Amino acid sequence: MAPRKQQEIFDATLRLVAEKGYDGLTVEGVAECSGVNKTTIYRWWPSKAALLGAALIEADVLGFDPPDTGSLRGDLVSLVEAVTRLLTERPSGDIAVAALAAAVRHPELDAHRFFADRFAREREIFERAVRRGELKESADPMLIVDMLAGAVWMRAVFRGLRVTDDFADAAVAALLDGI
Repeated sequence: MAPRKQQEIFDATLRLVAEKGYDGLTVEGVAECSGVNKTTIYRWWPSKAALLGAALIEADVLGFDPPDTGSLRGDLVSLVEAVTRLLTERPSGDIAVAALAAAVRHPELDAHRFFADRFAREREIFERAVRRGELKESADPMLIVDMLAGAVWMRAVFRGLRVTDDFADAAVAALLDGI
């Protein structure tokens, strides 16, 4: 399948899940919105769960490149800012929240692949920090990411509060410098 057409299918999938939730997402709807036949979609993805799982990883709207500011602190601040944008800007915020809700209720939607893909990319931050001597090799990168991203999820999604401009710096300082 042509990459442009694949992105159109992924964009339609994410737009529909954000608008209608997972239960309202249909392969027929994606086919209609992306201008392809539903048999074409089923040829590449056997179910709407597989389609949404692929879209979460491959779609441009949720694209992610790990920051490289030259320091662990700078990289972590940039990472928190990226998670904040992901969760508070449209359409990515609507997509992320709808996909998380779907993943909790529908185990066939393998959201673990999305988080594993993200973490594989984020791991570079910690490998560079170890090489620079900023981080012990024994540090748990996943715990660090979970603490920082979890803080953004709590503040923005679950509490419904605005994430202030100084939030990323404050969260990273609390983690790196202690409270």
